[in-house]
Amino acid sequence: MKPMKRKPTEADILMWLHLKELRREFVQTREFRFCPPRKWRFDYAVYRLSKLSQRIGIEIEGGSFTQGRHTRGVGFINDMEKYNYAALLGWRVLRFTPQQVLKGEAIAFIRKVLEY
Repeated sequence: MKPMKRKPTEADILMWLHLKELRREFVQTREFRFCPPRKWRFDYAVYRLSKLSQRIGIEIEGGSFTQGRHTRGVGFINDMEKYNYAALLGWRVLRFTPQQVLKGEAIAFIRKVLEY
């Protein structure tokens, strides 16, 4: 497991374990830099080597109820720019709260996306 910039939360650890359980045909990675000039990273990325058109960036958005970085003005605007560029580069971005990860809702949705 690649080290994260910050201390992993329970949701981070669980998401990584869930992603590692995916079939071997998917590559999973943490802190994936999808746009090197901008140094933008996804918390996690899942993709198929045989089908690079199916690339999924996964973000765990903390601080939803505590005025965290993702919900305040500048952070929110910066996230929109990042996600729009990701779409331009062919990435699907899925965003989840830590609670959705802990309840298993996030991995259930990711599995549905990967079925298509």
